[in-house]
Amino acid sequence: MRNDARENAFKLIFESLFHECDVELSKENLVKLKKEDDKVFFENILSNFETHKTELKEKIETHLKNYDYSRIFKIDLALIYLSLTEICYCETPKAVAINETLEIAKKYSTEKSSKFINGLISAIINDK
Repeated sequence: MRNDARENAFKLIFESLFHECDVELSKENLVKLKKEDDKVFFENILSNFETHKTELKEKIETHLKNYDYSRIFKIDLALIYLSLTEICYCETPKAVAINETLEIAKKYSTEKSSKFINGLISAIINDK
């Protein structure tokens, strides 16, 4: 399912926030995706994130109100990158990308994170 592809992409984005990672090695260590469509979706997210991460970081920094980029909880930051990558570069509908991101946030992040993530993503995509 796309959920598995999305969650695996989130994990690699999260890893990349800490160090330069060997994407090929990291991909091998993640859960194997069964459907070819999921593999393509996963690859699409990762390649677009890698290509546009500087631009995405600028968008995030521009829309932070009274908050410093370096203080964002890394899990939340990875989820924000995931959602923005899908919306801006993978043609995933906004509502779908945000909803799926918030579902992953419920699994990996704090109770308060969903509001922060949703608010920041909404501010960025509504400012286009």
